[in-house]
Amino acid sequence: MIWFRLFLLACLLSILIYTGVTIAAHGWNLLPVFFGDMAAMGWPGQFNFDFFTFLLLSGLWTAWRNDFAVGGCLLGLVAIFGGMLFLSIYLLALSFRHKGDMGEIMLGTNRTRSKS
Repeated sequence: MIWFRLFLLACLLSILIYTGVTIAAHGWNLLPVFFGDMAAMGWPGQFNFDFFTFLLLSGLWTAWRNDFAVGGCLLGLVAIFGGMLFLSIYLLALSFRHKGDMGEIMLGTNRTRSKS
């Protein structure tokens, strides 16, 4: 579990630094560039589209893990727009809340208890 947590921390810190540098150099204008690359139908757009589907999957998993409750659906939206910045914090928090139990981290407490 320590390696998983260290990985999440490394992701969080590297994303924060990279994002800070990018914002300083290019401003907050992400969405027009992101979707503009997709509209151009080139390799940068293909990568963005592929990445966007991962973001959608992350949001769907987050909402599902929280039983599609209102709070879970809101977290799912945060996951879509927050990407790895959100997911690294969320999984790190879950790793401590569930004492490293990967079943509970990935499935949620209700699903793991119903199978025991």
